[in-house]
Amino acid sequence: MATNHHAPVPGRLVSGPFLFFLLIIFAAGIVLTQRFVFGLGATTNLNDGFPWGIWIAIDLIIGTALGCGGLVMALLTYILNRGEYHPMVRAGLMTSLFGYTLGAAAVMIDLGRYWQGYNILLPWLWNPNSVLLETALCIFVYILVLMFEFAPAVLERFGMKETRQRLHRVLFVFTGLGVLLPMMHQSSMGTVVVLLGYQLSPLWQSHLLTLHFLLTAFTMGFAVVVLESVLSSHFLNRPIDITLLSRLTKTMLWVMVGFVVVRYGDVIRLGALPLAFEANAQTVSFWIEFAAGIAAIVCFARPALRQNPRYLFLGASAMLLNGFLYRLNCYLIGYDPRHGWSYFPSMGEIIVTLGIFAMHFVLYIVLVKNLPVLHTVRKA
Repeated sequence: MATNHHAPVPGRLVSGPFLFFLLIIFAAGIVLTQRFVFGLGATTNLNDGFPWGIWIAIDLIIGTALGCGGLVMALLTYILNRGEYHPMVRAGLMTSLFGYTLGAAAVMIDLGRYWQGYNILLPWLWNPNSVLLETALCIFVYILVLMFEFAPAVLERFGMKETRQRLHRVLFVFTGLGVLLPMMHQSSMGTVVVLLGYQLSPLWQSHLLTLHFLLTAFTMGFAVVVLESVLSSHFLNRPIDITLLSRLTKTMLWVMVGFVVVRYGDVIRLGALPLAFEANAQTVSFWIEFAAGIAAIVCFARPALRQNPRYLFLGASAMLLNGFLYRLNCYLIGYDPRHGWSYFPSMGEIIVTLGIFAMHFVLYIVLVKNLPVLHTVRKA
């Protein structure tokens, strides 16, 4: 009989890759010092036509979608009662906590008057008609919810059994909120793009954008869970739970098929498909996005490939690329404000974005080495 346990990963913390990520974070810190002292104009290529760049499009819009592993695993395990995935919930929640916390930090970095960021907590300053208000409040509350959802791992590490038991009595409330809140604000991120109107290419503009963004939250959340499992097994010298991952990819297959049908069927329905054959950067990005979605389906459709860690990695990477490009296309590549405005991120913007992702890796390594996050299978 096999019993699932969670335990810290043994081995040294500091390694070559760990130091490399710290170096990137240090470089990002230098750029951020310049940004906070001299302003956005000193470090970014933002302008009146492109008031937000990769710090929002990648670090927030895509970063929070990468943090939807906790959403999909909680939904599968607790809402849909698929208890066999329980061993993977903690890892999903941890990456969600990283993605959303660092995404919120990216918002503060991008705010011109960041010192007034606390205004979001003052109800008398709220604009109830703003979709950005709903998005910001949901993200803020969801970060707090994730802290409670992940708390059992911390309490277990420090032997606080009574506190952990008391928390478990009310944890179902946070689990419910942890599924509801991200579904609300992830769909609202699509609503923001609907408001762009004609400035967004018809290849992406649609009244179904709220549904598209919600579906990409699921596809990217699933993809991150599988990628995390495969990569941690490889780089941390841990056995891979191929049986569990193979079952999970069956669900991922149908989610990906659903998104492809809805997303690209919508392009045909709106009569925008002829635009996909024009010679421009938007067309190239559209077809790469589409090809990545089909590649993910091909990798997960064959049972034999689902048993191979290499194809699990390739399929999850393609699934992630599809969602990544879809959101980037909606917020940057497919966006054209006209009147000659253009945007390409500055080196400072790129370094900060790399620094945020490097922080993901550093925090992941530190926590899995010190907290019971990743599961092992031991014979009872």
